[in-house]
Amino acid sequence: MLYQNLTQKQQLKIHPQHLQMLQLLHLNTIELEQRIQNELEENPLIEEKADEDSAFETGSQDTAEDYKDYEEYCYDDTPDYKLENAQHFQSQAPIEKPLVEMEDFRHELKNQLALYALNEQETEIGHFIIDSLTDEGFLEFSIEGLADDYSLKFNKWIEPDLVQKLIKIIQQLEPVGVATGNIKECLILQLRRMQQSPDVKLAIRILDNYYNELMHRNFERIINELKIDEEDLKDTFHLLGTLKLKPVTAATSSPQTETILPDFILIQEDDQFQVMLARERSSKLSISSSWKKMVYDTEKSGTDNRSKQYLKSKLNAAEWFVNAIRQRENTMLKVMEAIVRIQQDYFEEGDITKLKPMILKNVADMVGVDISTVSRITCNKYVQTHFGNVLLKSLFTEGIANHKGEVVSNKVIQQAIQEVIQAEDKRCPYSDQQLVKVLAKRGFEIARRTVTKYREQLHIPAAQMRAFLA
Repeated sequence: MLYQNLTQKQQLKIHPQHLQMLQLLHLNTIELEQRIQNELEENPLIEEKADEDSAFETGSQDTAEDYKDYEEYCYDDTPDYKLENAQHFQSQAPIEKPLVEMEDFRHELKNQLALYALNEQETEIGHFIIDSLTDEGFLEFSIEGLADDYSLKFNKWIEPDLVQKLIKIIQQLEPVGVATGNIKECLILQLRRMQQSPDVKLAIRILDNYYNELMHRNFERIINELKIDEEDLKDTFHLLGTLKLKPVTAATSSPQTETILPDFILIQEDDQFQVMLARERSSKLSISSSWKKMVYDTEKSGTDNRSKQYLKSKLNAAEWFVNAIRQRENTMLKVMEAIVRIQQDYFEEGDITKLKPMILKNVADMVGVDISTVSRITCNKYVQTHFGNVLLKSLFTEGIANHKGEVVSNKVIQQAIQEVIQAEDKRCPYSDQQLVKVLAKRGFEIARRTVTKYREQLHIPAAQMRAFLA
């Protein structure tokens, strides 16, 4: 039998145009330029204005050519030897040396991944994961986060299980240890690639079950629970000392030749900061008046409905895209101006010790937008300053109170830990508890577990491991 039932429920749906707007916010300068070029090719109603400066320069050069006559060539002061050898050496255009093409480990990983029988989507996901690796070869993003980022960027929904499958495939590539999340996973992956001798199996067992005890030098518990002697433990330490702590090191990675194109430009004039976009695109995009008139004329004429609907949809898409680019640039400028107001002391000198604690919510509240909007605007974008290009994501840090009660950025503490470890005696490195005392003398009262957390975020091994590598 058939029944009718009346129910009421709440359901949240994202409008397709809103989803496209989120994707535009996520794009950097190069990706946005490619997106605009695609729209210009697909939608004839969008037109791009020519650069007035380049047009003026071209016109002035053509005008100057008109005034050249025979006397300028006949009575010039150019020596004869320059004219005779002009076909061999041009003084205005020096000989250009070809640039040597250098490839980093990511390009090599993509070449190795091509040897696997993957479909087009799996290959695309694999390249996305490889591009998400750090310069040391670690994968610091969660599986769910990678799935969400890929789905948002490519407008294709994927499950985290598929991402996990591709990560396991990438972990089989060379150099060994790539796409692992931390030092522990990197060491275990190297051990599993070795011949499974008793020493290797013991090392894997210790790392799997007693990694915290190993880091805190609780050797007695490891010996008692595994029922081994001190010699076996020493042999395990010597084996671990032969392994790499990072998948990619300076010796195995090629020099980086990537050129960073900033999205923002920060100019300081008389203690005042001015923020501008590196390339403003909304002012050069407009709707073609001739095509727009054609659309209106078509609606009034007796053209078939399909043609009317097609032209009207193209007009709506063109108007939305131009307005979306304008809205994107306005939002980006507001977000960047808010960041500059918070981090003004840092942008004046570029001193990381003057970096203030800042989270996404601070900027979102100042601008009046959602936290996700700030996250997408600051993702993979750089600002050009007088002291170099700065990644916006690196400016967001949490805060910790020092001995004076002032809240300082955790980046300052991480830098202090790095400086202390670099200056330590390599044969007798500081333990985490000793680092707490050294940092306390510098005015940072933090717990040992906090030191351990920051040290692991910097991918710095524990004192026992650093002693073996000395």
